[in-house]
Amino acid sequence: MKTLYTATVTVKGGRTGSLESSDGVLKLDLSMPESMGGQGGSGTNPEQLFAAGYGACFASALANVAEKAGVNAENAEVTHHVGIGKDESDGGFKLAVEIDVKLPGVERSQAQDLLHKAHDFCPYSKATRGNIEVKLNLVE
Repeated sequence: MKTLYTATVTVKGGRTGSLESSDGVLKLDLSMPESMGGQGGSGTNPEQLFAAGYGACFASALANVAEKAGVNAENAEVTHHVGIGKDESDGGFKLAVEIDVKLPGVERSQAQDLLHKAHDFCPYSKATRGNIEVKLNLVE
């Protein structure tokens, strides 16, 4: 692969610490959700960050495949739900993703086709394929 861009982020203190990108654009505190035994708080968490990154990438992939198909997808809305839970196979944790896509004004079968093409095209989808459960939902 010829690398076009590399994002570099340094994390200190794990899930209850902080992070900062090498260019200083991203600087956030991290908090562990209470449902995971943490204190909660105003910081973000890795699952929110993954949902944001995957969501932005998937939305761009959807726009790309829609444009190639001659479909106007400017009103598309992509929502990523990233769950973390116990992995019974090793006692650790694992992720699951559910992707909700709204494509107003696009016929349902064509929208479904675009959703699957975006999933095939998106680099985050490629990275997760076969590694975590990803459920695609076309929603009204």
